[in-house]
Amino acid sequence: MKKIFLSLLISSTIFSQQKENLYTLKYDFLMSLHDEKAKYEYVQCLPHAFNPAISEILPKKKSPGLAILYSMLIPGMGELYANNYASGKYFTIADGILWGFFAGFNIYGKWKEDNYKTFAMTRGGVNLEGKDSDYFATIGIFISIEEYNRLKELNRDFYNVYDPKTFYWKWESENQRKEYRQMWLSSEQAYNNLRFVVGALILNRIISAINAVRLVNAYNRSISSAEWNINISTSNNYNLPPTVLLNFTKSF
Repeated sequence: MKKIFLSLLISSTIFSQQKENLYTLKYDFLMSLHDEKAKYEYVQCLPHAFNPAISEILPKKKSPGLAILYSMLIPGMGELYANNYASGKYFTIADGILWGFFAGFNIYGKWKEDNYKTFAMTRGGVNLEGKDSDYFATIGIFISIEEYNRLKELNRDFYNVYDPKTFYWKWESENQRKEYRQMWLSSEQAYNNLRFVVGALILNRIISAINAVRLVNAYNRSISSAEWNINISTSNNYNLPPTVLLNFTKSF
C-alpha cells in the first residue's frame, strides 16, 4: 500500500463547503490531468452520477480486433492505435521500403521483358502476337524452331511441336541466342524477386498485428490495474480561510 497525500488550498470565497461544490472541485482537478492512466484511476473513485459528462472523458479500452485490422492495412497503425508507436514506426518504415522494392523490381522486370521481346522480334523473326511465357522461355534454349521441333519429334512428343508459320524463330548465331537468354533471365529474376517482396509484406503485417495486440492488451491492463481511494475533509483555522483537503490513496 502506497499513500500519496495531496493538499489543495482553495479560498472559501470561491468554494463553499457544500457537497455538490466538492464534486465540482473533483471534476476540475480531473480535467487538469493530462495522463490518461492517471485520469482513469482517479475517476474510478468518483460517483459518476454527479456529472453525466464524466464517462465521456474516461479513456476507453482498446479493441485487439481493430489493432489487427489497422496493422493489416498499414503495419504500425495497430501500435499507433494502442498509444505506443515507438515500435510500430519500424513496421511502417519497413513497409515503405518493401513497397519501394516491389515497385523497383516490377519496373525493372517489365523493362527487361519489353527488351527481350523487341530483341526476339527484330533479331529472331518472332511474331509476338498470341505468344505465352513458355514460348519466350523456349526460344532462348533452341537456336531455331527446326531444332526444337526435331527434338520433339525424336521424343515422339508431337503434341508440343510448334507450327512453323505461327511460331517461327531463328537466331543468327549462338551468341545471339545467349544474349536473348540473358535478357529473359534478368526479367524472370526480377519477377521472382517480387514474390519474395510480397511474402515479406505479408509477414511484416502479421508480426505488426501480433505486436499491436500485445500492446493493446498492455494498455487495457494499465488503465484498470490500479485503484484509487479519496478522502475529502475540510479544515478551519482561525488565522486562515477555510480549506478543502483531498487525501489520495493508491493501491496496486
